Amino acid sequence: QVQLVESGGGLAQTGGSLRLSCVVSGASLRTYAVSWHRRTHGPGAPRELVGRIRQSGATTVAGSVKGRFTVSRDNSENTVYLQMNNLKREEAAVYYCRAERGSLEYLGQGTQVTVSS
Repeated sequence: QVQLVESGGGLAQTGGSLRLSCVVSGASLRTYAVSWHRRTHGPGAPRELVGRIRQSGATTVAGSVKGRFTVSRDNSENTVYLQMNNLKREEAAVYYCRAERGSLEYLGQGTQVTVSS
């Protein structure tokens, strides 16, 4: 069974940095794409795609975070990272990672990021 566990969330100041980790078990990062999403407005709100790393290792990020956020992975640790720099207050959210392969999707429990002024 595929499981994802996020960590690294917490409190950052505006303009500060955090690095989130997503440990994937039960699946290889070479066969699953992993994406990062965030939900900023409570449990009923949609999640926003922040970035993705494909099976090939190619990465993409949303336009709103380009130049500030990067997605990377360590295949030996089966871990995907989201490096967030120059954080903005409005980016406080629960950040989730998701593993995807075809119609298969697995979601982590999320990690809270708080950004103070």
